[in-house]
Amino acid sequence: MAVVVKYVVERNGVERMTFTSKKEADAYDKMLDVAESLEEMLGKVDVPLSEQQVESLALEMAKQKDDFINVLKGSKPSAPAKKSKKDADVDDSDTDENVTPIKQA
Repeated sequence: MAVVVKYVVERNGVERMTFTSKKEADAYDKMLDVAESLEEMLGKVDVPLSEQQVESLALEMAKQKDDFINVLKGSKPSAPAKKSKKDADVDDSDTDENVTPIKQA
């Protein structure tokens, strides 16, 4: 019998993602904290956005926070890395073996 340690990131009673590494789980949790703060900021913006749009935008901004920080400092965003032929044939969801998506109810 094997013993497997799993780290579950949970928000508001909902399991968001499961990791096999504490470092990855902590990084994901921090990214969700940033997204939550961004949602609050975007809610104050005088632009008509639905709640879903605000949530999606905040999450994407949190995922790419380093690029946003560079742009806000006056730099250009980093160029996206080119995918090799091997990477192009592989779906991104299959590339990280340490992440197990959680089914949402």
